[in-house]
Amino acid sequence: MRAPDEVVGGRTALVTGAGNGLGRAIALALAGHGARVVLVGRSEAPLGETAAMIGPTARVATCDVSDPASVEALAVHLAGESISILVNNAGIAGPVADLTAVQPHEWDEVFAVNVRGTYLVCRAFLPPMLQRGSGDVVNIASVSGKRPLPGRTPYTASKMAVLGLTTTLAHEVGPGGVMVNSVSPGPVAGPRMDRNFAREAERTGTSPAQAEEEFVSRAALRRMVTAEEVATATVAVLCVPGLCGADVDLSAGMIAR
Repeated sequence: MRAPDEVVGGRTALVTGAGNGLGRAIALALAGHGARVVLVGRSEAPLGETAAMIGPTARVATCDVSDPASVEALAVHLAGESISILVNNAGIAGPVADLTAVQPHEWDEVFAVNVRGTYLVCRAFLPPMLQRGSGDVVNIASVSGKRPLPGRTPYTASKMAVLGLTTTLAHEVGPGGVMVNSVSPGPVAGPRMDRNFAREAERTGTSPAQAEEEFVSRAALRRMVTAEEVATATVAVLCVPGLCGADVDLSAGMIAR
C-alpha cells in the first residue's frame, strides 16, 4: 500500500456533495494529503465554508448532478482542470415510509440524485482520464444497498444500483487505466442520521433515542462510523494497487436483521 501523500499529492480531485457531511470530510482529507480539490454542490454558501477550511487551493463550482445540462456546463467550466480523482458523493436520503406509501416523485428524486447523478458525472469526466490513461473514481454507496433497511426502499435500491454501476464501469474503463471502486459506509454519525432517527421515531411511535439504539444495535461496535473514518477509507482506496471494481464496507460491523 502506497503512502497517501505520494498517491494523492499534486493531483486534482473533484468531490460532489462537498458542502457538508461526508463530502466535506472527504474533501478535507484529500486536501490534507496534497490534492487540489474542486468542491461541487448545489449551493455555493456551504461549498464556500468547506473551501475556507481548506484554503486558497480549493475551487468551488455549483452543479445539480441530477441535471444533464448542469453537469455538462460543469464539465465545460472545469475544462482547464486535469481532474484525475473523482469522488461521487452527492446523494439524498429520500422518504422514510413503507413502499406502498412512497410517492412516484419521491422515488424518482432519489434515483435522479443518487444514481443518475453518479452516471452523469462519470460520463462527463471519464473521457479526459481515459485519454490520459489514468485516473480514479470512488463512488460513495452504502451498506444499506446490501442489507435490509425497512422503510427506506428508494434509498437502498438506489445504493444497490450504485454498486452495480461501480462493478460494471470498472470493467469498462479498467483497460484504459482508470480504477473504479466504491465505499459503503454504515450509519454515519451526524445531522443526517439524526433526522432519519426522528422520522423513524415518528413512523413507529417511538423516540429518536430508541430509533437510534435499535439501529446501532445491528453493528458489532454498537456505534455509527464517523465522517472522518469514511474520508480515511476513501483515501485508502486510492492507495491500494490493483484495487478495481471493489466495494469497501465501512460499517462498524453492521449486519442484517
